Amino acid sequence: MVNFIVTTGEHALQSGEDLSLSTDERASMSDSSPTHLISLADGEGNSVTVSILGRNATWTAGLDAEIVVSTPFVSGRLDLSLSVWDLSSWSATLGRLDAGEDAAWREMSRGPSLFIQLTGERECPEVIVEDEGWSMVTVRVPLVPPDDWIADHHRRLHRVMDHWVPLLAG
Repeated sequence: MVNFIVTTGEHALQSGEDLSLSTDERASMSDSSPTHLISLADGEGNSVTVSILGRNATWTAGLDAEIVVSTPFVSGRLDLSLSVWDLSSWSATLGRLDAGEDAAWREMSRGPSLFIQLTGERECPEVIVEDEGWSMVTVRVPLVPPDDWIADHHRRLHRVMDHWVPLLAG
């Protein structure tokens, strides 16, 4: 087994580290506030999540969040800040995916970008996380989400927006 770690500032990629939450942890977190904006996973151990960590301490119109990638080969996390515009942009991205189009989220933003190809290089959906501006690392994660994943993500987005947007000034 090959183990490696790539670290640049606040960003790290590691193999072998389990960053996923248990069902009980997810349930207790979602009781207080919605935390998982994006949660794409399959039965092969591949997942990409975007979790809301809370309000940004220095930017009143922002949320602290993280992208977590976990596969049997590589795992990593990236910190990011989200705005109301980012949440609205995720809604538009889901609309394109629902229409059967590949889509990008945060492509022109500072910080990491997320691309979803409905039919990727391995003839299944792929999520591509790109951190061009900081670590210059790109990770491609093939996965087969459940059939209702787009509707589920619309519900996740509405819960996140209903809870967090009223708390943001700006």
